[in-house]
Amino acid sequence: MNKSSFFIVGQHAVIEALKNPKRKVLRVFLTEESKKNIHRKSPNKNLLNEVKVYFKTKKELDKYSTKENLLHQGYVAEIEHLEKPILKEFIKKKDNITLVCLDGVTDPRNIGALIRSAASFNIDGIIIKDRLYPNESKLMFKASSGAIEYMNIFEVSNINSTLKNLKEKNFWVYGFDGKSDKDFTTIDWKGNNILLFGSEGFGMHQHTSKYADFLVRIDIDSKVESLNISNSAAIVFHHLSYLKKRVD
Repeated sequence: MNKSSFFIVGQHAVIEALKNPKRKVLRVFLTEESKKNIHRKSPNKNLLNEVKVYFKTKKELDKYSTKENLLHQGYVAEIEHLEKPILKEFIKKKDNITLVCLDGVTDPRNIGALIRSAASFNIDGIIIKDRLYPNESKLMFKASSGAIEYMNIFEVSNINSTLKNLKEKNFWVYGFDGKSDKDFTTIDWKGNNILLFGSEGFGMHQHTSKYADFLVRIDIDSKVESLNISNSAAIVFHHLSYLKKRVD
């Protein structure tokens, strides 16, 4: 397990890290007002118990967020990485799994927003290439609004071989491509599924798209060329969540 530490900023990012029993929070830097707010939001549990707390002014905290042009909101924390979940172990324990696979997506804000949507609609996990995952990005943590604490992030060394292995274990791979003639809402989405999204600029890599069993699209007005990837993902996640609730 990687024990290196890094800083995150923002109210929801810090509070949800404090709530996560699996997350080691080393230090918290707060204003007097943000400390009061933590207690207001969690009156039945002292989230700051056994955590080193340092009180700072907003100006003193600015140094932790000005480089990324972020608002810290009076909350900064130094945290350690979570233990990385193992994909092959995870899929042994569940049925009807829905995973997201990101091919070439690197923007921390988009990844964070996508994580937030995935957690909101009960997606089981996100597969991402390890060297492209900005796992210490303040921007990503803030964009996820704390949802990253509840999402399985599977870091893999090779997307193509991962998809190949999952297909051999009865997963269907659906690649999202705006040029496809098949609307994703026409799929019944039963069984184990992989939702494969490419980068905004280039889409899926050509070789990676060959691992898709089906190419599907989100039907949008022809006047609009495409959607932001985090918006696209949220639409898909909501639809799948809606179908699951209807079945249940």
